[in-house]
Amino acid sequence: MSQELEKTSRSPLLPDRHPEPDFFICDIFDAAPKSDTASMEYPLFSLSTKPDMAVREYRNGETWIKVSPSNLGLATVHDRDILIYCISQCMARMNNGQKIHKTLRFNAHDLLKTTNRQTSKEGYNGFKAALKRLQGTQIETNVTTGGTEQWETFSFIDSAKTIKETRDGRMQAIEITLSDWVFNALHEKSGDILTISRDYFRLRKPLERRLYELARKHCGKNGKWHFKVATLHKRTGSNSTLKEFRRMLKAIIDANIKHNHIPDYTFELQGDLVIIRPRGNFIEAYAEQPSRLDQIMLKSSTYEIAKQFAGGYDLYTFLEPEWKEMLAIKNSMPENPDGSFIGYVKWYVGKHGSAK
Repeated sequence: MSQELEKTSRSPLLPDRHPEPDFFICDIFDAAPKSDTASMEYPLFSLSTKPDMAVREYRNGETWIKVSPSNLGLATVHDRDILIYCISQCMARMNNGQKIHKTLRFNAHDLLKTTNRQTSKEGYNGFKAALKRLQGTQIETNVTTGGTEQWETFSFIDSAKTIKETRDGRMQAIEITLSDWVFNALHEKSGDILTISRDYFRLRKPLERRLYELARKHCGKNGKWHFKVATLHKRTGSNSTLKEFRRMLKAIIDANIKHNHIPDYTFELQGDLVIIRPRGNFIEAYAEQPSRLDQIMLKSSTYEIAKQFAGGYDLYTFLEPEWKEMLAIKNSMPENPDGSFIGYVKWYVGKHGSAK
């Protein structure tokens, strides 16, 4: 009886294993977790906690996708934490005007803490196994990402290697090379990258994580979104029968009503429909921050110099907005905005000629 009581009273969330982030990883905790919407949309990751050896194929209109496991099984929803971490670090650098590369090097301990994982030897071994599954799982698809339609076979990551390892087997530095498909999504910030809640990493059940991903992708900041239970069954990639899936779904929704543990969204089961709504504080929490480009204040002397090369174009209503749009597309913040603007004016007039 006491065991049953303990089970029912247990929080649906995993404990916050690292509530006090180490000083040296503060910059990582400040980088809000980001996720690519292409892998949110399709059930690329297995919900199983045991090796999933099934080949999966999905079709949605003209778009199709095939996911094949390695001998270790398909990459799991929890393995995806590694991709989220890598994407978040890349986005933080892009937002700071820094160049990003497919290959990232970081401390494995930082990732484990950021994604609320154990930092024991078991945690490091689990991290290695996740890397193997991410590299071994093969995806064949014609999904569009980064504005480009691709027919391609690839893995989530191209490679991973340990740069330094302690005697007890714990990795200190790790190098991960992202696949082109994941990397392409990083260059389409507005369409393919979304901020997700840190409490995502505390969700115990793989299906809860998948439901959150779909809510974040489809509902976003809209007033509500709905799925048919049968559609949700397919979109989650669940291997359960529809009847069993509905039972698990109802249990999760009931627990969320009681505990409010799934971040950002509420779920309601109405007949064969699942109604998803954003929580009241969601829009404020994930509102887009003002662009750093809007904070650029050029010197009056800069306009005087630029006017000499403007070729009759208006600096304030045309050339400056064009320059900022170019920077936004490149996701770049110049170290010397005044010099950058003058250089742009010279380039623009040189390419397009003087104003007619």
